[in-house]
Formats: sequence, C-alpha cells, structure tokens
Amino acid sequence: NRDPEMDEIICCEPYLLRQLELIRPEVMVALGRIAIQTLLREKTAISRMRGRWYDYHGIPLMPTFHPAYLLRNPAEKRKVWDDMQEVMRKLGLEVPSRGRE
Repeated sequence: NRDPEMDEIICCEPYLLRQLELIRPEVMVALGRIAIQTLLREKTAISRMRGRWYDYHGIPLMPTFHPAYLLRNPAEKRKVWDDMQEVMRKLGLEVPSRGRE
C-alpha cells in the first residue's frame, strides 16, 4: 500500500504501452491519483481531473476516483457513476436512466 517508485514506473511503462498497442482499447479509465498522475505525468489533484477526457498515446482516457477512496468517501460514488456514464457515451453504449438517487 504505497506509491510506486519512479524506477518501477519507468520499468513497467513499456510493457503497458505494448499491451495497449496489441489490445487497441477504445477508451481507458484511470482509477485514482497514482494512475492518472503517472500516466499523464501530471500533478493536478484527481478531484480536478476526473470527469474530463484526456489523451494517452491516442487513447481517450477518463480519470476517476479509486475504489478504495470510495470506501472511505461513499458520497463520491455519484461522481464516479457520472464518469462511467461518460465512458459509456464515448463507447456508444446506452446510458441507463438515473433511477433512484
């Protein structure tokens, strides 16, 4: 339960890029501060980045909160649901109605 060291990031990134080249995902979702700040080399808080599209090597990337954060802050689940609806829209999938709040 720690942030990865820079040498670990540098070591693993080529593997990630090769996987993305092979899989060619339509979108990516980055879960949490470490994921988004590492991928984009960005220090902006996840709370300011989530909900907006970014580009990661030509792949649309949606940052959102990490599941562990949601366990500690359940009121933030609505924001993640909003983010996932944006992902669904980007993929051309039907977005469920809001239902109960």
